[in-house]
Amino acid sequence: MDEAQQAGQLVVLGMSIDPQLLGLWIQALLTFAILSFLIGDNPVYKFAEHLFVGLSAGYGVVIVHKQAVLPLFLFKLFPTLAGDADVPPDYLVIFPGLLGIMIITRFIPKWDWLSRYPIGFTVGLYAGAAIPMVVQANLLEQGYATMKPIVGLGDVSWAVAFSSLVVLVGVICTLSYFYFSRPHEGKFGVVSKIGTWFLMITFGAGFGNTVMARLSLLIGRVEFLLYDWLGLPGG
Repeated sequence: MDEAQQAGQLVVLGMSIDPQLLGLWIQALLTFAILSFLIGDNPVYKFAEHLFVGLSAGYGVVIVHKQAVLPLFLFKLFPTLAGDADVPPDYLVIFPGLLGIMIITRFIPKWDWLSRYPIGFTVGLYAGAAIPMVVQANLLEQGYATMKPIVGLGDVSWAVAFSSLVVLVGVICTLSYFYFSRPHEGKFGVVSKIGTWFLMITFGAGFGNTVMARLSLLIGRVEFLLYDWLGLPGG
């Protein structure tokens, strides 16, 4: 082993390259490749996009293999593979294992109908598990928020009471907007109009939050290019 390899450097075409420096350049070039979409769709952007999707898919397969297939299926069915000779096999894992194998039949036209059963089972399982959480978060908590005191008395401050009043008015007006059994005219039309404003404020806040999240990603990339790649002071 030469001195470059001993120092943790890569030797390419007789030249020693610092792996950390090489990684910084790859990250910077791929960042510019993705940002090149701002000037239009181009082969450089498509290459970076396909590379990202391919690496993500490959990484996901490896993670599933190491964290699910091996410990939750093979090592339980064949404990000797994991070095646990004294642990009896768990034959119950055969059933989820078969469901997983049946999903792979999706790639075989003759047997692709078998994949409908595990897919249907998975969708039904997650739907059933999500319903209580959705009801708790979107229905019960919303109902609880409309039942809070709207008058500042005792331990309830006027700020909290005013916030509860805004929530109550917003819920009633928004529900009135979606009530189509009568024309939105007169006083009812005013109430539904207020509901429209609450909807627009909510959508605007959600959109603003999404934009801020994307800007945070952009700021992180710009900081990487300035401080990590170019090495400017202040990072």
